[in-house]
This record gives sequence, structure tokens and C-alpha cells, in this order.
Amino acid sequence: MNTNEKLFARKSAPEKSARMVETIYGCKWSLTVYQLLANKINRPGEMVKSVEGLSTKVLNQCLKKNIEFGILHKINYPEIPPRVEYEVTEFGQKFMRILDDIEKLQDEIDA
Repeated sequence: MNTNEKLFARKSAPEKSARMVETIYGCKWSLTVYQLLANKINRPGEMVKSVEGLSTKVLNQCLKKNIEFGILHKINYPEIPPRVEYEVTEFGQKFMRILDDIEKLQDEIDA
């Protein structure tokens, strides 16, 4: 083996997933939205009523980001008045398990 031959290339962070984690943790409401969905609160009006300090505008921005990442799915019902609900996607469930692991790691660091 040539001693100048490199065995490994420089490893860098996975760009898209790292940005996604950073964005979700950067949005102080995303984790709260996940908690609401886990408790079967999946309509925007219910979400705003359930959390002190959460506005409709901020909630909509948060939901939009989560939809763009593929974490949440928006369901529009063809009713009058219109009804909208959100659900966690299969990908979103995987992503939330990662967030749970990060939270457990933080608990270990704090202990």
C-alpha cells in the first residue's frame, strides 16, 4: 500500500437533514405542535386555543415549514365552512423519533 494513499475522505454533516433539525429546533413552536398532534389536537383553531402565546400567523408559518420538510401533511375537507387538519407523515414519525433521541441525550448531558 502506498503511504500517500488516503483511506478516508473528509466526512461532512448531512446538509439537508442537519438544516431540517436546525430549522425545527429554531422554531420554538414546532415541538409544541408535535405535542398537540400527539394529543389528537390537529385543527389550527384548536391548536391556537390550546397554547398560550401561540398566534395564528406564527402557527401557519410553523405548519408550512413542517409541510415543506415532509414532516406534516395538510388535509383539506371540502366542506362549508372549510375544515383543515394536520397529521404526521410516516417520514415525520421517523424524524420525531430522532428528536426524542436528541432530547434523551440532552437529559444525559444534564444529569
